[in-house]
Amino acid sequence: MKIKLSLTTQIAAALVLAIVVGVLLQDHAGYVNEYIKPFGIIFLNLLKFIVVPLVLFSIMAGILSMNDMSKLGKLGLRAILYFTFTTLIAVALGLVVPTLVKGWLPVINLHIDKVDEGIKVSEVTFMDQIVNMFPDNILTPLGTMAMIQVIIIAVLFGVAIVHVGEKGEPVRKLVLSLNEVVGKVLSYIMALAPVGVFCMLTPVVVNNGPSVLGAYAVLAILDYSCFLLHILCVYSPLVFFLGGLSPLKFIKEMQPAMLFAFSSDSSVATLPYSMECTEKMGVDKSIGSFVLSLGATINMDGVAIYLGVTSVFMAACCGIDLTLNQYFAIAFSATVASIGTPGIPGGSLALMAMVFASANIPVECVAVASGIDRIIDMGRTVMSVTGDASCAVVMQKNVGTSKKVPLQ
Repeated sequence: MKIKLSLTTQIAAALVLAIVVGVLLQDHAGYVNEYIKPFGIIFLNLLKFIVVPLVLFSIMAGILSMNDMSKLGKLGLRAILYFTFTTLIAVALGLVVPTLVKGWLPVINLHIDKVDEGIKVSEVTFMDQIVNMFPDNILTPLGTMAMIQVIIIAVLFGVAIVHVGEKGEPVRKLVLSLNEVVGKVLSYIMALAPVGVFCMLTPVVVNNGPSVLGAYAVLAILDYSCFLLHILCVYSPLVFFLGGLSPLKFIKEMQPAMLFAFSSDSSVATLPYSMECTEKMGVDKSIGSFVLSLGATINMDGVAIYLGVTSVFMAACCGIDLTLNQYFAIAFSATVASIGTPGIPGGSLALMAMVFASANIPVECVAVASGIDRIIDMGRTVMSVTGDASCAVVMQKNVGTSKKVPLQ
């Protein structure tokens, strides 16, 4: 009987194997850096290669999927505003918490040789940062991985295609098709993830020692602490004050969906469970299905927190003191990246490379973060599913008329 291991299991096995091999080869750093590290660099290069087309076409496709803007109406507009509000708070939380506590955390000094110099961070004003967000031509941002400018290009072209209407239909079909092709290319790259993770992490363990395990523990604690804070301090008050529902009842009724999300790592796969749970809380089926489906596509508060926390933590491990401009770049790119996170394995890693590049954090730090990505992914999926359900409850109270959500 042939047993096929999931990608999550393969990456976890690669992580464990990399730690074991790295510890055993502590005295053979030259061999590891010469014969194992290059394959990790190849995987990292492939990951960076796919970032620009992935972000460009996924954002455009997301805009094009809402080509009938009138269909959204009051419900869609309010839901989008709700998701945007919670995402902004999530990004702020993901940046503020690790910044406040990093002086007391046992971060390690990662000795990471950069594959390339990337984007140089200069001392520019806040207004300079705003001006630099907008490209002066279409090709340079695509070639230099100026990701904020790539996002602006995607938004402008996506909106324009929608507004052109029928004459833009051929371009619309092409963009949607290219988005599928890029997603398939990413799936090819992620099929190499177990080998890539092993070859990236083994040199990190060899060069830094087993202390890298402490970095994983700290990063996981930071992320899950922020997840819990967001649920208790953001979703719970919103559900109570705007949805008229007891937070305790909300969390209790959402447990089946939250447990499934934790085990499946998929907001989309959890949709049936979320719909069933919100119906028990008094949410009309038509409202629940629309809001939850929309949220599964654009609401990724867990990813927003994860990208913020990981950026600050990895910068600290590399001895980088983030400037205000770098914080701004992380906040902006993490917000947009979380909204455009593709629903495929490895999507968050590709977008993490984008966020790192936007703030001049070594993209090679993805090698370290990738080892624990799937463990944190379980928590951030729960976050996203919980946020979708909280929006459905609030929309029922403020838009729906067929049912009332009980307070007790």
